[in-house]
Formats: sequence, C-alpha cells, structure tokens
Amino acid sequence: MFKNRLNDQSKPDYVLLLIVLSLLTVGILMVYSSSHIWSEYKFDDQFYYLKRQVLFAGAGIFAMFFIMFIPYNTWQRYAKFILIVCFVLLILVLIPGIGLIRGGAQSWIGIGAFSIQPSEFMKLGLIIFLASILAAGQKYITSFRKGFLPCLLLVFTAFGLIMLQPDLGTGMVLVLTCMVMIFVAGARISHFVGLALLGVLGLVGLIASAPYRMDRITAFLNPWEDPLGDGFQIIQSLYAIGPGGLMGLGFGNSLQKYFYLPEPQNDFIFAIIGEELGFIGGSFVILLFLLLLWRGTKIALESPDLFGRLLALGIVSMLAIQAMINISVVIGLIPVTGITLPFLSYGGSSLTLTLCSVGILLNISIYSKI
Repeated sequence: MFKNRLNDQSKPDYVLLLIVLSLLTVGILMVYSSSHIWSEYKFDDQFYYLKRQVLFAGAGIFAMFFIMFIPYNTWQRYAKFILIVCFVLLILVLIPGIGLIRGGAQSWIGIGAFSIQPSEFMKLGLIIFLASILAAGQKYITSFRKGFLPCLLLVFTAFGLIMLQPDLGTGMVLVLTCMVMIFVAGARISHFVGLALLGVLGLVGLIASAPYRMDRITAFLNPWEDPLGDGFQIIQSLYAIGPGGLMGLGFGNSLQKYFYLPEPQNDFIFAIIGEELGFIGGSFVILLFLLLLWRGTKIALESPDLFGRLLALGIVSMLAIQAMINISVVIGLIPVTGITLPFLSYGGSSLTLTLCSVGILLNISIYSKI
C-alpha cells in the first residue's frame, strides 16, 4: 500500500513546510532581537543565543528532512521501544546529580555543553505509542476497562513523572493532546465527563500541594497585588504588548528586553513580538499557527490508515495546544505555566523535537490524498 501510494504521489505537503519555515524564520529573528541585550550582559556576546538557536534550528531541519523520508508506519513497529526509552529518561532526570535544576524544575539532563529535556521526548513518544495501540485496538476503546482505562493509566503515569520535576505546563500539553487522540479514536463522552470531574479535583490537589501554584493563580487574578514578586512577569509582559499598538515599535526597538521582562527569548517571546511588530505582527504569528492547525488536520483526515490519522492528529494537536497555552499566558488570559512557543522560543530540545514531529507529519502527507 505504501509503495503504491508513494508512486502515485511522492511529494510532501509544501504548504505545511512553508508555514513551518516561516514560523522558524520569525523565531530566529525574534530570538536575536529579544536576547541580544541579555547575551551581551551575561556572555559578552550579543549573538550568543542567536548562534545556539541557529545551531538548534539547523540540527532540527536536518532531522526533519531525514525523518520526512522514513515511512511513518515504521514508528508503529518501534513504538513500544520508543516509549520505554522516554520513560527511562523521565526517571533519570529525577535522580540527583543527573537531572539539572533550572527555574525551580529538575527537567534537564546535561550532555557536554548542551542539555536535553526528557519531557519533550515523552510528548512525541507517547503520541506515537498511543496512536499505535489505539489503531490496533480501536474496537476496545468504547470499553472503559479494556480500552479507556489502560490509555488513561499510561498517560497519567507519564504525567505523574513530569509533575515530579515539577513541570505543570508540559504535563498539561501532554494530557490534553492525548485526550484529543483518545476522543477522536472513539471513546465514550460519558467517560470524559467522569474524567473531567476527577481532573478538576486533581488540579485543585496539585495547586494545594504547591503554594507557588496558588501564588500564580493569585498573581493571575490580580498581578498588582505583588508587582515585584509573582505578578512581575505578567505585568512586564503586558507592558510590552500594550505600547506595541497596531504597527509596533519596530524590529529591535523593544524597551522591555532591557532587563525588565526576564529571559524574553524564552516563554515570553510573544510579548516582544507584540511590542516590536504590534497587533499586525502578533496576528500574523497566530495566523501561521492557525494555518498549521488547518493543514495538519487536513493531512490527518486524508491519511490512508487509522494509525496515520491518529499520529498526525496527535502531532498537530500538541503544537496547537502548546501555542494556545503560551500565547494565552503572555496576554494574561491564563496563569503562568512555563512552556515554550513552538518554533519561536529559544531552546534546544523543544525546537529540535518539534521539527522532528513535523518531519513525521510531512511523511504522512506524502501518503495522504491532499
């Protein structure tokens, strides 16, 4: 089937590729613009973050094109092995001396001058495995005991390990992505109603178990109650977006990157986009993500088999959910969660794994009827 399809249509979806490269280009430009002041101050090199981001992007693009030519059904054969490796990495990162602590979370493993974030690997690994077992056992998905519960236990085991770091933002993206996949596979709505009730109770428990999460909720509701503490980051983010107006202050002219907005090249890079490129620039970035969602969904719907449909849907859902949460945080719609903006935020593991995911999506597009 795959050889016949490949003979009929051997080209990937160039529209998707153009969207991704556009986002990546904007990201590289904005990483430099938002970070050169911090780079000069911390490393005496205004191009420090830019050079590393270009390196990560280059490695990610190479991996993306390499993976694009691997038939996507290959991942189904190795799904169990991939998931085991991801779980091993999640356990290793929790071991003192192996896991590195940054920003209060023990989420990285150092490898020479670089580091990897195992939770990023788990997001993709779990999508592949879940697509595999849902495709193989779809007839059981309407059964709570045989279908829904095993998937649920798997997802929340991974979520639990991520929360031990702790990393609520990444955990939320993982859970929401997997729930979309399970729902599309045919799970009963009644099962999700019960899960939603348990989820609310669980979220309350997570907030109560860590006072800093309650502080984030309080800062979200009224950041001016503690403007130099928990409310500082969101206030500075809004100070960046507000003056941007319609057209922005111009590329490179941000004021908030001058040591007001902490680490502006990371989670809050969209605030600098809003400040320098204005409403038009921010809307353009959001439009690119909407086009990515549309194109990825189209690829999923036209995939020749259930595994391809679920895998494509999982990847595009992960990217869309993560972008939605990040932008919502930056503009003050939800409390701070601490996740990157795909393709735009500075970071090695996140950017490289995101581009690898796109490589799989591009390969599925080769076999899709688009």
